[in-house]
Amino acid sequence: MMKTIKIISVLGILAMTAVLIYGFSVGDFASDGSLILSNPWGIVSLVDLYTGFILFSAWIVFREKNPLVSLVWVVAMMVLGFFTGALYVFVVAFASKGDWLIFFMGYRKPSIPV
Repeated sequence: MMKTIKIISVLGILAMTAVLIYGFSVGDFASDGSLILSNPWGIVSLVDLYTGFILFSAWIVFREKNPLVSLVWVVAMMVLGFFTGALYVFVVAFASKGDWLIFFMGYRKPSIPV
């Protein structure tokens, strides 16, 4: 199952890399952003998206021991979205070495089996 998580996260990284490059090279952030904000469903989508970013960031803060490391990941999440989320999952999947408690809990993993 951990292999599946790694594959899905790599696919997410690749997809997000492609669309970020496309968006930054072809789109006009200010103009396109104002169109999104002028549409009620654009606002709904942004609130939905940032709710997900905040919830995912809460998991990052929970599992990371170093507050500075947490801060860097959270800022990256707010700027680059789920490119960062996919990258974080990929990194922690490898660091956990197949241990799901380490994957989900990081340094908070209980020292005695649950």
